[in-house]
Amino acid sequence: MHSDARKSLDDFLRELEVEKRASRHTVSSYRRDLEHLAGFCDEKSLQQWSDVGQPHIRAHIAARHRQGIGSKSLQRELSAMRGFYQFLLKKRLVQINPAEHVKAPKQPRKLPKTLDVDQVTGLLEAGAHSDLEMRDLAMFELFYSSGLRLSELVALNLTDIDLDDQSLIVKSGKGGKDRVLPIGGKAVTALRNWLPIRNNTADIEEKALFTSAQGFRLGARSVQLRLERWRVAKGVAEPVHPHMLRHSFASHLLESSRDLRAVQELLGHSNIGTTQIYTHLDFQHLAEIYDQTHPRAKKTSTP
Repeated sequence: MHSDARKSLDDFLRELEVEKRASRHTVSSYRRDLEHLAGFCDEKSLQQWSDVGQPHIRAHIAARHRQGIGSKSLQRELSAMRGFYQFLLKKRLVQINPAEHVKAPKQPRKLPKTLDVDQVTGLLEAGAHSDLEMRDLAMFELFYSSGLRLSELVALNLTDIDLDDQSLIVKSGKGGKDRVLPIGGKAVTALRNWLPIRNNTADIEEKALFTSAQGFRLGARSVQLRLERWRVAKGVAEPVHPHMLRHSFASHLLESSRDLRAVQELLGHSNIGTTQIYTHLDFQHLAEIYDQTHPRAKKTSTP
């Protein structure tokens, strides 16, 4: 690039450091990012910053992306370019900011970690040997059985489940609408084992389905800690967090049914695009799909 263009870059960085009191790290990052742009301009024989148009910025960002630079880094580079061109506009050295409307490529969505069916079976069939473990097993079975969010599980009240009908209602979940979900047979059994314990220990005014040893609603953090404790105690090597059970539910059901809309409905996703990371129906249809495909959904007989 022309020496005047280089001088403008140095002036911008000096203003950033002296007048705007940016940190040394910020100034260094801006210098590095803008030097990449200057190198691109040299390759394209662009002598002045005013020679750079939006197509050039897009081409530069695309080339950086092909080099393996991530979305967040490219967003930072674009931010440096926008700041630099705002400086040039203020100095009347350019007439437009070519980086203003250029966006970095989207970061690819990471697939959530899941357990396979054998891993889930090993986790849930390890056995419960105390009152608290009976509660924990009921929680974890219900997580995997119904694909609940952690917030939805801890918000459940006794009146939200119907073990005879093998269903539960999630009230005003994410997305602002209630949804009715099936409960698999294994989860029903675990809940039937837990409820007498819960009723003998819970505070008389407590409505929560899952309660602590002190008799009050169990919090989300407590569930996370109990799952980690369960994993270690049962000898499961794979780290497990509550949403892994929800993700596993979705993955296993989708693998078997191939019914994206049904899985969307069961998960409570308002946008089917969210459900698609795992590859309008009424409740009866959803329940039929669930019973046919979920690994632990076999109906139980009423005692």
